Amino acid sequence: MAGDGRAQELATHYALCETALRESDRDLWLAALYAPAARRKHLHALGAFAREIADIPAKVTQPLLGEMRLQWWADTLATPQAEDGARAHPVADALLDTLGACGLDPQSFADFLHAHIADLYDDPLEDMAALLAHCDATGAQRLRWSARALGGSGEHAALTQAGAALGLAGALLRLPRGGGQFLPKDLLERHGVARQDVIAGVDGPALRAALAELRGLAQQRFEAARNAAPGADEATRIALLPAASLPLYLARMAARDYAPFGVFDEPSALRRQWRLWLAARRGL
Repeated sequence: MAGDGRAQELATHYALCETALRESDRDLWLAALYAPAARRKHLHALGAFAREIADIPAKVTQPLLGEMRLQWWADTLATPQAEDGARAHPVADALLDTLGACGLDPQSFADFLHAHIADLYDDPLEDMAALLAHCDATGAQRLRWSARALGGSGEHAALTQAGAALGLAGALLRLPRGGGQFLPKDLLERHGVARQDVIAGVDGPALRAALAELRGLAQQRFEAARNAAPGADEATRIALLPAASLPLYLARMAARDYAPFGVFDEPSALRRQWRLWLAARRGL
């Protein structure tokens, strides 16, 4: 029957999302295992979508081509008539089903995609407020979607704080990949760091001080999320799990041998999984 065929097609696309997430972000895939089995597929679709968007800058040779890809996603998610055409794209198909099944707001996806235009250009952010706004529209929004997909409201303060912490840490992790535009102008000016030195990958005490300030703010936001989490519902607590290993990353960035523009030596997979397990049992 046609209905059975469509159900099988959709199940296949969700399975492909899970495979893509497991291969590209094993920590996020492991965090999804703590979600109820019936809703886990929606976290896979959301995670695979976010990975698709994050990978765009590396797949295009000029910003305009990246904007075209972002616009395709925006049109696909905003236009009901696009649903049939999107079925050929497994992630888009699964994501459209997730939007409908979980009641997610399409406008929040449009805002998410718009925020990621900044990934394509070298224009630096003006100030810390702009960076935090970007973190909210990207990292925090992802956590809110997860909470809503799990049946929560997605409005808990812990999600906003954890999203900010993840976004700030992400700004640091972007440096080896030419992401210096996410170090705000006011941060660099406060520490006397020249923008051209960041672009050229010049390390030094002034830059280290600027990065330490950013790292400290990430730690503060993580602690705020941890303090707010005990009063959260189960959906929110599960949605927060991707932030569980963040202190390990921040500690690694504070190490004496940390090279801001070099290959980042990630915390071991075993330690990250241990933090995830603890967070699932005890909270952030």
